[in-house]
Amino acid sequence: MAMSKGERVLAYSLAVDIGGTFTDIVLRHSDGHLSVDKTLTTHHDLLEGFFRGVHAVLAKAGISSADVTGVVVHATTIVTNALIERKGLPTALVTTEGFRDVLTIRNEHRYDMYDPQIEYPEPLVAEPLTFGLRERILADGTVSQEIDAGEVAALADKLRQGGAKAVAVCLLNSYSNPAHEAFVAAELTRLLDDTFICTSSDIAPQIREYHRASTTAVNAYAMPISQPYLRRLADRLRDENFANSPLIMLSSGGIVGAETAGRNPVRMIESGPAAGALAACYYATLLGIDRLMSFDMGGTTAKACLIEDRTPLVTGLFEVDRRYRFKDGSGIPVTVPSIDLIEIGAGGGSIAHVDELGLLKVGPESAGSQPGPACYGRGGESPTVTDANLMLGLIDANNFLGGDMSLDKSATEAAMGRLAAAIDVDAVHAARGIYRVVTEAMAGAARTHATDRGVDYRGMPLFAFGGAGALHACAVAELLESTEVIVPPQSSVLSAFGTLVTPARLDLVRSGLVRVDQIDWDAATEVLDKLAEEGVAALAEAGCSAKDVVTLIGADMRYAGQQHEVTVTFEEDPRKARDPEALVQAFETAYRGLYGVNPTDVQVEIVTWRVTARGPLIEARLAADLRQQPGKPKAKRPVLAWDDDGVAEVWERSQIAVGQELAGPVVIEERETTTAVPPGWTATINSIGCIVARKNRAAQA
Repeated sequence: MAMSKGERVLAYSLAVDIGGTFTDIVLRHSDGHLSVDKTLTTHHDLLEGFFRGVHAVLAKAGISSADVTGVVVHATTIVTNALIERKGLPTALVTTEGFRDVLTIRNEHRYDMYDPQIEYPEPLVAEPLTFGLRERILADGTVSQEIDAGEVAALADKLRQGGAKAVAVCLLNSYSNPAHEAFVAAELTRLLDDTFICTSSDIAPQIREYHRASTTAVNAYAMPISQPYLRRLADRLRDENFANSPLIMLSSGGIVGAETAGRNPVRMIESGPAAGALAACYYATLLGIDRLMSFDMGGTTAKACLIEDRTPLVTGLFEVDRRYRFKDGSGIPVTVPSIDLIEIGAGGGSIAHVDELGLLKVGPESAGSQPGPACYGRGGESPTVTDANLMLGLIDANNFLGGDMSLDKSATEAAMGRLAAAIDVDAVHAARGIYRVVTEAMAGAARTHATDRGVDYRGMPLFAFGGAGALHACAVAELLESTEVIVPPQSSVLSAFGTLVTPARLDLVRSGLVRVDQIDWDAATEVLDKLAEEGVAALAEAGCSAKDVVTLIGADMRYAGQQHEVTVTFEEDPRKARDPEALVQAFETAYRGLYGVNPTDVQVEIVTWRVTARGPLIEARLAADLRQQPGKPKAKRPVLAWDDDGVAEVWERSQIAVGQELAGPVVIEERETTTAVPPGWTATINSIGCIVARKNRAAQA
């Protein structure tokens, strides 16, 4: 969208999403038009790929960095990578004496009680860097034993000698009274130079000692990586004449300023996947669809999210670095709000192999961007999902990234041949096996995710995006008993787009166990006011004025005696009405929706207050240059994904007119991705440019 000389420059906004294999860039004009690009992620220096892609998309649009006067929003995997690959610097944990083993003992739950070889990820903090202080605050916040300043000074010497570069402070019951943690943090900051320090009362002021300590340790571990990275990013954007400082996408689906995000990297873990789920909600609104399942398949992983009432499900607890991908409890728990996603190691770079039983398996190991799939020609020798798609004719070796990145089909054939020999089939059937195995794995993960949350997934439209999502979406939909797949425009970079259509937002929590009929409303109002003020201050960094910030209040609630809570968002501000019955009614409605029943004569209690500070909603505006006259396919080629003699028409997406129907098998190509429409399905382009594929009635029978 180059401009003529003298044309007035309207607002441009920029989004960059760094994934495990590709870095996606979206430049959005204020009229809704998009310019996009996609480049390989540079893991040795993420900013190298970041700015390579940014410069490419600016050149494509014919503008300079100074013309980007709107927001610059960033989603990144830097925190996830640091945790999984253990790239962090030495990190220490300071606890109350007697609780030094909290990260090792965990919560004593076994995620598989019948497995004698049960495994957990190694704690992020080594035992020699875990220290206890003689102090004690009781559950009600009263001080039982004062903290000794001399002991804290001695602790600083131990941390210095141990080489700690980051410190997580998590003292007993600090969610109820943070005074001791604040004192320790202030003293360590004064006594230690160049050390990153965070406290649990700032990061996760919630009950449950292990989860709070784990979350704080994750945050401290990531700070020495994320904070300098975000500051380097801000400095370089300023040096290159971008008008605004970067905003960072959070796991909860909000965006905040880089400084706030740098202090709270634990909130960034699922930033990219969260942005994709929010983009799905944006399109649900445009399409007038209340329920759908988002399906995001990239180069490294595939993610699914349930969208109900055009809103994603949100959880207050998730895990990273799981030993077993489907086993709750096998990872490191993090108690920060996050879009509720299921993630599986099934992306384009997922490696196919034969297990000890001689069975074909795909993932979770990924070739990533370096060396990448065999067909990338960068040294990879293992067959991957992308290699299988190339072998089957679903993607064109000469048209990958619009021809900017040629694929080496001979390398794919060699890799696939070695795998085929191991399972005694030919290379084509090995590739088809990879396609089917990875599709079954993704459908199984989505099915489990929905069933565990009491959601009937059958018949929900599948909203497909990510670099490989549209290639597999129809096959996944069939397994999920869905008959409709939606592939939006620019689907390959939709997570980056999602960061541009979500408002600034920060979710804050504070535990305070109390029966609903015994709430001290003056104390509760003081807590909620403080959280709201903290949220408003954080959003000011993201450019939101206080008058534009909306505050939403909720709580984690349960019946007395239960172990788990249900998160409820209240329609009315409870600080005003102070009506316990309204809170109980909101909880029981939510509880009944999950479990179908409400116990009688059981008191209800609030475990944790939740406050969401949200900036102005983003207007739903999308511009697409759609073709009105029916086009023609550009070619036919063998496509062997569904049968041995298959031939499919190949279309350029831009050549399909609105309402024009294409009967499968069809392959629809665009620069950044490809859509596969199998036999028995029909695809069309709707009025806003989405490909809508539907299973034919005869095929459903």
